[in-house]
Amino acid sequence: MSNPVVIDVQDLGIFYRLQQRRRVGIKSLLVGGGLRREAPLLWALRGVSFQCHEGQILGIIGSNGAGKSTLCLALSKILTPDEGKVKVRGEVSTLLSLGAGFNRDLSGRENIYLNAAFLGLSRRGIEAKMDEIIEFSELGEFIDQPIRFYSSGMKSRLGFSVAAALDPEILILDEVLSVGDHAFQKKSRKRLQGMMDRSRVIVLVSHQVQFLRDLCTHCLWLEQGQLHGFGKADEVLAAYVAASEEVDAADAGA
Repeated sequence: MSNPVVIDVQDLGIFYRLQQRRRVGIKSLLVGGGLRREAPLLWALRGVSFQCHEGQILGIIGSNGAGKSTLCLALSKILTPDEGKVKVRGEVSTLLSLGAGFNRDLSGRENIYLNAAFLGLSRRGIEAKMDEIIEFSELGEFIDQPIRFYSSGMKSRLGFSVAAALDPEILILDEVLSVGDHAFQKKSRKRLQGMMDRSRVIVLVSHQVQFLRDLCTHCLWLEQGQLHGFGKADEVLAAYVAASEEVDAADAGA
């Protein structure tokens, strides 16, 4: 018997309205013609369906603008679908970008309280895990300096350290492990593998094929808001790499 379904996405569609600047004549304003035209729609995702079962690590890959971050927002219940349904069974902790939820004028330590509270951890729970978070982040004396002095890699380390300390049922990470030195990335991968014993599902967004191949059990490939592949990580990533090489070859021959 297969493990229970944790994430169930059916015919998901999400659009954004494009704002267009255009000159409107006085006549159009008077008769109302310049006000009736609706802004065009851009479908960030459409017709996307898949399921994730307990115990899986799902990688999401695709070119820029493919809809990866929009899908993460939908799974995190930050965005409401315009079409279809998204069902997520369990508590979700999300780190969608470097320094998400951080206040640049507060210290790293103060931002741990802020970010952890944003992710659903109580103050008592934060205090119990504070030393662990700081030690894992490897920020040393910088932990009491304002975030505005942090590099992108330092913000990434701090953000991941907070998220990793939560032991969430479902963890969603959007490109937060692509920044930082090799040693920290290696340590983060080891932590993710350990978290899988306690988490039901982990979702990772990355452009790094080898990173996803090393960690993920399954992969989802998006292009222009549509599903191009979903299944075992090795198979989907192999198809993605082959397609990318074809595009590169075509560009080189143009």
